[in-house]
Amino acid sequence: MRTLSTLPAVREPTLEVDLTAVAANTRRFARTTGGAVMAVVKADGFGHGLADVARTALAAGATWLGVTSLAEAVAVRAAGIDAPVLSWLNPVEVNAMTAWVHRIDLAVPSLLHLEVVVDAGYPVRVHLQLDTGLARDGAAPGDWPALVAAARRAEADGRITVAGVMGHLAMAAEPGHAANEIGRLAFLHGVDLAVRAGLRPSVRHLAATAAALTDPGTHLDLVRIGAGLVGIDPSGTTRLRSALRLTAPVVQVRRVPARVGIGYGHTYVTDRATTLALLPLGYADGLPRVASGRAEVQLAGRRRRVVGVISMDQIVVDLGDEPVEPGAEAVVFGPGDHGEPTVEDWAGWADTIPHEIVTGIGARVRRSVR
Repeated sequence: MRTLSTLPAVREPTLEVDLTAVAANTRRFARTTGGAVMAVVKADGFGHGLADVARTALAAGATWLGVTSLAEAVAVRAAGIDAPVLSWLNPVEVNAMTAWVHRIDLAVPSLLHLEVVVDAGYPVRVHLQLDTGLARDGAAPGDWPALVAAARRAEADGRITVAGVMGHLAMAAEPGHAANEIGRLAFLHGVDLAVRAGLRPSVRHLAATAAALTDPGTHLDLVRIGAGLVGIDPSGTTRLRSALRLTAPVVQVRRVPARVGIGYGHTYVTDRATTLALLPLGYADGLPRVASGRAEVQLAGRRRRVVGVISMDQIVVDLGDEPVEPGAEAVVFGPGDHGEPTVEDWAGWADTIPHEIVTGIGARVRRSVR
């Protein structure tokens, strides 16, 4: 019988963040894109840690930071980071005083947003936002002339500074798609209207990661890199360095005969005698339940199938006849350098995109940064 002294050291599910990968990816974009690099650190740095990713990217060549909410931007300042930062998805009643006090640029997607910012009485820096084909955030093309005219009047009165013009491409993940050129031309037309209205924005930015990798004509003055910082290429054209490795310990091992149902609903029934390993990680930790029956982990040097339904807190792995001891480490995903599943694999098993996997890892998973 094994005693406590002979058992492996206690482990827990751990998300390892490799900041050297973030630095390498940032240097690649800074070296190869035509514009300056804005490191987009929204959603807690794509699940990798807002402050850690921001500092790493800035040290590796980024000169701007981008987030969605004003709260995220304030968190950047609270971390002691002094780089220019833009927040681009705020409600109409955004607190302009907070933006001004913390030196945060605000995106302005409509005339109403602009009026509220101007009426607040704080001379904030703004980036006028044009919808270039998503029918989502940004001013509709028909509303753009009125927005730039109003912005010019407010700037002439000293009430705002128009620091930039921004847009976003709908189909950048599909290089060569006709919608990308249509979006690019719509954006350049919008910039031209702004300039003819008397505005002189210092930064024009349209490209995010995919366009930064595949479409030099969209680079302009600044490229916004978020997914690319952490190793995700939405276009599938470039191999970047993944910055995450998720591991979990085996907490129980059991031998079962054939015709044993596993997990809720017995969606999987063994067809032979086999060994099962239990891992303390589930959909509450970010493993998509829809990947049940398809997902794999790496354990004892090989990929093993996850069997049965992914539960809130645990998954079961089929080991066949190979013995594994409790405490052994399973790699749920990693860079793939040693045959382990990747974030892209999990996205495929869940019929989603890698972004959803990396931003979905739950708070109870321990973080380890290196």
